[in-house]
Amino acid sequence: MSAAADSTAAFDPRSAAAHLLRRARFGALGTLAADGAPYTSLVNVATAIDGTPVTLISTLALHTQNIARDPRVSLLLTQIGAGDPSAHPRISLAGRAVASDDEALKRRFLARHPMSAGYAGFKDFAFYRIEITGAHLVAGFGRIVDLAPQDLLDDLTGADHLVANEAGAVSHMNEDHADALALYATKLLGLPEGDWRASGIDRRGLDLVCGDLTGRLDFPAPIGAPGELRHVLKELAAEARRR
Repeated sequence: MSAAADSTAAFDPRSAAAHLLRRARFGALGTLAADGAPYTSLVNVATAIDGTPVTLISTLALHTQNIARDPRVSLLLTQIGAGDPSAHPRISLAGRAVASDDEALKRRFLARHPMSAGYAGFKDFAFYRIEITGAHLVAGFGRIVDLAPQDLLDDLTGADHLVANEAGAVSHMNEDHADALALYATKLLGLPEGDWRASGIDRRGLDLVCGDLTGRLDFPAPIGAPGELRHVLKELAAEARRR
């Protein structure tokens, strides 16, 4: 879904929600205090390869202490632009926060938030997955939809090759195909010129970052089998050059 996407196209809530989830850099995390009162804080976010939100938080923070008592959380994600903030799409996720030492989660998070590398190794910090149990999308007038976890998360069945090779593919794109990444961002997504880098690849698209900016390049169809990623990236680069 590009920035210049046809506004008359049929609204697909699953695609809109997944796109918003993949692009978000930060969100409002809601937890439950000891007395049951709601508490909201700002956290950086990224996603696992299946779309599960990931955050990095400290045990010294009140929200982490709340999670230790009750792992139920909410997470509000949005992409704020010009004009009325309430006019922009947002999604509220419900779920459970679960600590994880998965190296793939750490890599994908730090690719989205490189400044976090300075404290990610501190003993009081840990990565948490937000295991989604439900979602509420507000994408505009008449576009308010409740979604289930399977509407947002990718089924990785048959994608073992992609999961195993994603880190190498991201490194390869950044080291050898920076020109293609720039074309994806500027020609296909209508984003500003800059030092665009890949931060993650999944079955349905490529995540891009440039400083504080993010981009999401959706693939024409889900990939998984060996060779499909290279083919689709090559075809998208050719399309970008034609433009």
